[in-house]
Amino acid sequence: MKLIVGLGNPGIEYQFTPHNIGFLAVDRIAEQCGVMVDNRHCKALTARTRIGNEEILLAKPETYMNLSGMSVLELARKYEVDPERDVLVIYDELDLPLGMIRVRARGSSAGHNGMQSIINALQSQEIARIRIGVQPDDPRKGGAKYILGQFRKSQLAGLDEVLDLTAQAVNVVVNEGIAVAMNRFNRKNSENSTE
Repeated sequence: MKLIVGLGNPGIEYQFTPHNIGFLAVDRIAEQCGVMVDNRHCKALTARTRIGNEEILLAKPETYMNLSGMSVLELARKYEVDPERDVLVIYDELDLPLGMIRVRARGSSAGHNGMQSIINALQSQEIARIRIGVQPDDPRKGGAKYILGQFRKSQLAGLDEVLDLTAQAVNVVVNEGIAVAMNRFNRKNSENSTE
């Protein structure tokens, strides 16, 4: 079983904010798989599905972003998944423009509190992740007010595209491996950014 975790904050007021793009990505994957992420356990909303030949547990921790690790640790223990082989975390990245993703096999949290909570809980940085760019048009407008504020209408088309791109990347990670996904999606991103 693979555990695919999207990070965000519970509550309608956070639903369509940049900080919740991990939740939105998990919802998009669920929609494409024909399931609803609405089974509540291990401090998360979850859904079971399949991607290719793999059994998948989709999860949206309900612990609030900064305590995401509590839920992920419970899920990893309950489903006996190997964090370094079977966990994929999806979350927002302020340093990347909206529409761009970065797939990584491991690394530090780079200051992302939700990812740091998971690294601390699982006691490893060897956790695969997909970071989704949410950088504001004006970099001076970043920070808590921006990431916890609603997406603007002008961003919705880009948001829709990047959620589809993320779902594609998840399919590649699950079916072909993280190295293939990094090669395919990280290169594509850097090519796009130079246009």
